[in-house]
Amino acid sequence: MTAPHTIAVLGLGRMGAAIATRLAGHHWDVVGWTRSGHTASAVETTGDPNDAVARADLVLLALFDGPACQQVVDQVRDSLRTDAMVLNVSTIAPAEASELARQLGQSYVHAPLLGSVPAAAAGTLQILAAADQDALDRARPVLETLGTVRRINDAATAAALKLIANNSLVGAVLALRDSLRQADALGLPRGQVLDVLELGQLGGFVARKRTFLDDEPGAVTAEFTIGALAKDMALLAAASNTPLRSAAGLADAPSDPEADIAVAARVPAVEDIVLEPLRAYIRGHATGDASHFRDAFLPTAHIEGIRDGAFVSWCLDEYCALFHGQPAPDEPTRSRRIDAIDVHGTIATATMTLWHGADTFTDIFLLVHDDGRWRIANKAYHRNP
Repeated sequence: MTAPHTIAVLGLGRMGAAIATRLAGHHWDVVGWTRSGHTASAVETTGDPNDAVARADLVLLALFDGPACQQVVDQVRDSLRTDAMVLNVSTIAPAEASELARQLGQSYVHAPLLGSVPAAAAGTLQILAAADQDALDRARPVLETLGTVRRINDAATAAALKLIANNSLVGAVLALRDSLRQADALGLPRGQVLDVLELGQLGGFVARKRTFLDDEPGAVTAEFTIGALAKDMALLAAASNTPLRSAAGLADAPSDPEADIAVAARVPAVEDIVLEPLRAYIRGHATGDASHFRDAFLPTAHIEGIRDGAFVSWCLDEYCALFHGQPAPDEPTRSRRIDAIDVHGTIATATMTLWHGADTFTDIFLLVHDDGRWRIANKAYHRNP
């Protein structure tokens, strides 16, 4: 086993620059290249990736996505030394990782990273490394300079596990966003809310991201961007063929994809105008006054579900005919709650739970924005007696 001496780092974005600087600071000869023109001040750079690759016995890819990895590999393939290894720390799809492993064979190490720029700079990354044993042994000194190595069976599995890890990160962002939205609705001071959240299950995340979350965040460089995380969630949704709420949850994040992921937690709650038809619908049930339903729904709306074992699809007139202008006798014991609402441009979906006596209803709404207001286009329900 011979450890590498010269490392070509292809990709000097946030993570690539931090990795290159860390390696150069630990006595490796590092030469960098990037398509974007970014540089790492502690690292020699070149304008041609082939120059860097021709000098290196380890080529480290720190690129944005799978197509970028494939394009760069194709570009430098003829310059790779016969004994050189390719170490790919990029976050890509499982199928893309598997294909690169097939192309490069035993010289390929797929090693996605858990952690962002501060962890790379400190050498505390968690590394999911998949490779032939000899290749992994050769790359290990480099990997251990960056963090702790966990061996994974194959490249596709390593890539998939990285996406799963990032999905849990999105979950933390969305959980924090929900907490901040509810705190705003209660009129609580942001600083005090963050102080308390640091004491709970989100504490570590809140503490690390505090500079992005305060009432007046300073101009702090992003560690892991919304755009990169959204890309990862799209890869996971495509690879799993499974609905992924976290992917939709980033849809109403700030438009700047270069913002840090924590900024997504600062997005205000949906505007009241989106909630107006849902509140009118609640008033209709509370009062028995069908005019509230006519205000909430489009005239073409249908209300659909299973009733007495059979599927029903009522038009709005048929639905309104069920109400007679008086509250239900047990109205004081009934309650309703808006559980979720997701807005995507001119359409939205919402979920509501209604406790009506012995029955619990789950209502799913499709809403549309037209002529300056939101209205319910359709409702489907499930009755749970």
